[in-house]
Amino acid sequence: MSEESKKTTHSKVEIHHTIDARGLYCPIPVYKTRQAVLEAKPDEVVEVLADDPASEEDISRWAKRTGNTILKIEHCEDYLRFLVQKTEK
Repeated sequence: MSEESKKTTHSKVEIHHTIDARGLYCPIPVYKTRQAVLEAKPDEVVEVLADDPASEEDISRWAKRTGNTILKIEHCEDYLRFLVQKTEK
């Protein structure tokens, strides 16, 4: 699925890019998150939607390892929603 660029405000957080990785399994959600964050500018927020049960641990570990910030992990009815902020480098 392709990345959809947009600027939306959710709970005072401006979302710059949305990745819909629902229906995709490891390692694709992490790969798509990585690609979107690499393309983002410092401090921009990438929203990731994923329903792979492993995505919470995988994306959290990736963010910690790369120094990016998980602003929020939201457990929705049948998927997870991550807000990942690119760390300035």
